[in-house]
Amino acid sequence: MTAPLTPPHQPQPHDPWQAPPSGSHAVPGGPEPLDTADSRAELLQAAVIAAILTAAGVALGLLWLWLAPRVPLVSDDTAVFLKNSEGEEAIGADGTFVLLALGFGLVSAAAVFLFRRRGGIPLVVGLALGGLLGSLLAWGIGTWFGPTPDVVAHAKEVGKGVTFDAPLELHAVGAAMLAWPIAAMIVHLGLTALFGPRDPEPEWGVPYGEPYAPGSATQGPSTPGPDASDSEGSAAPGAEPAFGAGPAGEDGRSAGEWPQRP
Repeated sequence: MTAPLTPPHQPQPHDPWQAPPSGSHAVPGGPEPLDTADSRAELLQAAVIAAILTAAGVALGLLWLWLAPRVPLVSDDTAVFLKNSEGEEAIGADGTFVLLALGFGLVSAAAVFLFRRRGGIPLVVGLALGGLLGSLLAWGIGTWFGPTPDVVAHAKEVGKGVTFDAPLELHAVGAAMLAWPIAAMIVHLGLTALFGPRDPEPEWGVPYGEPYAPGSATQGPSTPGPDASDSEGSAAPGAEPAFGAGPAGEDGRSAGEWPQRP
């Protein structure tokens, strides 16, 4: 009898649990690290954006000072009162600042996206930080150049029964300061998701280095060809046929099935 083509102690050529061949290496599948020059360029761009948005807070403060409604006050030489006790001018000052900050956030996010469509974490951080610093600067400019915060001195200066403006103030400071950075981040995220460049699809690598080549010597024993049966059936010259492998006799039995005499 002939030996089987694949010995039982050898693994199958495509067994997924077999150990990798010697000298092979796994294909790295993780993302490549960012280049140092690119990281420095992104940090520099983020710092420039934060500085520009902080300077834009001057425009926000001047617009707030111009558009915010005034709160009228009046004095009777003993105390200072609201001229219109049912007025909503104080709430209107906060609302004006928040609406202007939202508009500045939308415009700044669109400008940053047009400047650099690829985006990046440093860019978003610079956008948010610049919006926050710009809001603080706008708040300071509005209160500094607005009516004086010394209401008593102002009332004595204008006299009894004369209407004057209350100082420009923000009551909802937290919401007013976060309106610009939050709006900028949300708008920038939406623009990047809709119109930003797409990353290329990842390419699946071969587990152990070299790609599969049909017919290569490293892929295990080859499949027997059409002449394999002829080579299996033939025996060496002078050898006795194996049991059940001899020519058939008249009764249908093969020569190998008859008992052999010594």
